[in-house]
Order: sequence, then structure tokens, then C-alpha cells
Amino acid sequence: MLEFPTISFALGSLTERVDARLAAWDGEDFGARMWARDHTLWSREPIPELTNRLGWLWLPGETGQVAGIEQFAAEVRHEADRVVLLGMGGSSLAPEVYQATFGNDDGYPELQVLDSTHPEAVRGAEAMLDPVRTLFVVASKSGGTIETLSLFRYFWRWMSDAVGQPGERFVAFTDPGSGLEALGRERGFRRIFPTPPDVGGRYSALTPFGLVPAALIGMDVRRLLRSAAAMAEACGAPVPPSANPGLRLAAAMGEAALAGRDKLTYVCSPALEAFGGWVEQLIAESTGKQGKGVVPVVGEPLGDPGVYSDDRVFASMTLDGEDSSGQDAALALLEAAGHPVIRIVLHDLYDLGAEMFRSEMAVAAAGSILGINPFDQPDVQVAKDLTKRAMSAEGLDVAIDEVSTGRPDELADRLGEWIGTLRAGGYIAIHAYLPMDGPATPVLEQLVATLRDRYRAAATLGFGPRFLHSTGQLHKGGAGNGLFLQFVDTPARDLEVPEAGFDFGKLIEGQAAGDYQALAGRRRRVLRVRLGEDPEAGVAMVRDIVTAVA
Repeated sequence: MLEFPTISFALGSLTERVDARLAAWDGEDFGARMWARDHTLWSREPIPELTNRLGWLWLPGETGQVAGIEQFAAEVRHEADRVVLLGMGGSSLAPEVYQATFGNDDGYPELQVLDSTHPEAVRGAEAMLDPVRTLFVVASKSGGTIETLSLFRYFWRWMSDAVGQPGERFVAFTDPGSGLEALGRERGFRRIFPTPPDVGGRYSALTPFGLVPAALIGMDVRRLLRSAAAMAEACGAPVPPSANPGLRLAAAMGEAALAGRDKLTYVCSPALEAFGGWVEQLIAESTGKQGKGVVPVVGEPLGDPGVYSDDRVFASMTLDGEDSSGQDAALALLEAAGHPVIRIVLHDLYDLGAEMFRSEMAVAAAGSILGINPFDQPDVQVAKDLTKRAMSAEGLDVAIDEVSTGRPDELADRLGEWIGTLRAGGYIAIHAYLPMDGPATPVLEQLVATLRDRYRAAATLGFGPRFLHSTGQLHKGGAGNGLFLQFVDTPARDLEVPEAGFDFGKLIEGQAAGDYQALAGRRRRVLRVRLGEDPEAGVAMVRDIVTAVA
């Protein structure tokens, strides 16, 4: 049997209730029922997004598509220096993990993920590209994602101005029968990879959404699938839940949330740091609904025990052989202070396949503990609808309330009022509608650390519109214990979206406005800050005010 990542649990006061959950699952034959697609684990009614969203369970063993993927990767290997993935949410996060973790092998193109609609982000990506040496991947399960199609239209015109047959430089991943499939055929895309309809986007790391980009950068996709298959076997139908590594993680995750420890903090060693962005979406979009949810916290440098409240669980991920002594020492202090700690050790980087499968099973099963459907995302659509309305002639029904960094006294008053509504067990989420790699990013990260240390509350950072397709579901559908700080700017230079009748600036402004209205409509505590011409200085002003607030 293949080796797969080890996992150990130091759950402290949670141990008894987690053991009880696993014993109950043993008696209910939970694991076998899950593999049998038994919808009653989550709902009495056989609703479609339960009965037709469990195809990911069998993906590790479905290797029939691999030869074709490998052949395509070999075909384009010497034709491109860069592969640009135009996607959003689940269609883009696993490829980003693969590039960040493995890099591109010698002689293979580098993968660049573009999932921002900020004009400066689009312009920055364009500046790095040579049309003759670039391959675009257009990824959308539904085929109608506005961000993905807007980016496609922009780069289609860009490529059309440079080469005679632009379709040869485009590839699509989408469900059969989607609008993107029709568009790709109409415009002569080089290849259209069908994606399995019974696998949701955030569970798609081992579908063509993840495997094709992995092969394009030179990864051994067969080895990745073998790793996942080893975990799938260990989590198989005959295995009792108490011995099932995926269900043991599920029990810890779900029972911790019921006990008030609903902030699951992933602490990844440097080699595995990118995993956090993928697992963040998986957890937040799967569990954050019906007033419940697990809040994933990723990318947070560990602090002293004194900066944490008793709402945390820490999940450590390290790579065997990598120096993680500092991380281990910090976790030992947290464990001694009474915080539950889960330790996961990968033997090599390809163990990511196994860990992705384990995480998917754990999150899906934790949904049963919370009493929610882990495969739908009802509140994501609300923000999409409000975005369209914000961009329309009639606009939103309610004016957007915002404060500007150009009025520092008013900003200080509003920030004080906003942070004063934080309650025990709450968390703070920063929504930055700014370029992810822009000059304001380091200051945003400082602000996150300041908020955590100052108020002993979990603080997270999301960039719009990316987070709308991940943590956005949790923010609107979860427990209602979050405070939300939205940053918007006014780009100095806009970019037209061809064939669309709007610019990227209008799109991202509409997305921010729609998200604000969706949060306000659910009585979430949201403060919107308009940054000046220098977003870095504007965020720094907010950081300094927060530090000084009594």
C-alpha cells in the first residue's frame, strides 16, 4: 500500500466528543453510506446538489483521461513560455497551488493565474506576456462566470491583434453543453477539455481543472493521482469511521465548531504555504450557510498564546525533512495553553494529492455534523445578482455608505464605532478590491496582524473579486459573527472589456457594491473605506488608527 501523509490529534477537551462522534458513525456505517451517495447523511430530501455532487470520491481511480492530458502537455511544451489561466474560485485555486508548490519543470512553461478584475492587475499581467509564446486557459465550470469571460474577451482582442489564428492560443475547461464550450467551438479554440458535471468547482483539483495545468508545468499527474488513490483507499467504504483518516479529521472539525472553536487555523510550512488558499475556499464555501460555518484562517504567522481567544483549532502542515522547528515550538506552546492542535506531515510534495482528497472528505462529512449541505453555495449567487444590478442603469436600491481616507477624523470615528461592535467569538475580514500583488498588500497584511493582536480576534484578508467565490459564502451565510472592512479605490487608468459594453473599473466597482449590499442586506457589520490616490498610504492610515483606538 502506498504511503500517505500522517496525521495526529491533540484535541484536549474536545477528545471525548470527537470520540463519541466517531463511535456513532461506526454504528451508523457512515463511511459506507457516504460512498453509496446516501443523501440522508445531509438531508432527508434527495436534493440535486447532494445526489449529483459526489463524483470527486472516484476521481483518484479515474486515470483514463491522463494519457490525453500528457499528450497535450507534450504537444504545447515547446510552444509557450507562459500559460495564463483565466478563472475564478475552484477552477483556479488548485492550479495556483501546483505552480507555487512544484514550480514549472525545466523546459515547461510557467503557469500564471489571473483571477482579478482590477484594471491594474489586468494591465500588469499583460505587460509580462508575449502573445507568440503565451497559451491562455479559460476555466469555468458553468461557462458563464462574468470575471472569466471578461478576461477572455480582453485577451482575445489582444491576441487577435498579434497573431493570425488566435483560437490556437486558447484552451477551455468547462462542463459539457455550457456556453463556454459553444464559444470555444465558434472561435476555434485549440482544445476544449470537458469537466465532470458531478464534481463541484471547489472539489475539482483532480479533474481537468487541476490536472491539465499540472501537466502543462511538468508535474507527474499519475504520481499525484496515485497519492490521492492511496488516501481514497484508506478512507474507503469498508474502513470504519474511527479508523478513517478523512472522517477523523471531519469529526474534529465539526465537533470543534459545535463547541465554539469554529476558527480553523491552517499553519503551513514554507514549502506548502500555497495549500492555504485552496483549503480556505473548500472550507468556507462548503460550511458557511444557514447561520453556521467553520471560519478558515490561512497565512497567519503564529503568535504567542496570549493573542488568541478560545475559539481556535490549529492545523499544522509540514513537509518531512523541512526545518519546521520554529513552527513546532510555537504549536507546542499553543497546545500547552489548551488549544487543540492537529499535525499533518507530508512525506513529499506529491502527498498533496492525498491531502486534497482527505480535506474534501473531511469538509463534506463535517457538513453532516453541522446539518448543512456542503455542496451548494446559495449566497454566492446573491452577490452576483447585486453586481449586475449595480452595473445596470437603475443601480442598487440603497445608496452605498462609505467613508474616505481624505477625511481622517470621520474615518477614525467610523472605525472606532465599527470595531466597537466586535463581540467574543467574532472575527474580522478585510475585503480588498485591490491588485493582489500591489503596493498596498504588505500594509494590508500588517493590518491583519494588528487587528488580531490588538483585539484577540481571528482576522483574515481576501482580495476581490476572488474571495466572492470562496469566503464570500461564509461571510453572508455563516454565523453572523464577522466584522467586514471593505477597501475600494478608483483606478487611475481603466481598461475596456471588449464585446461587453463596460470597463474593468466599472465591473470591480459593481462587484464591491454588490457585495456590500449583500452583506448589509443580511445585517452584517460592514464598513466601506474609499482609499485615495495612494492605496498603500490609505491602508497605512487605517492601520495606524486601529492601533490607536482605545
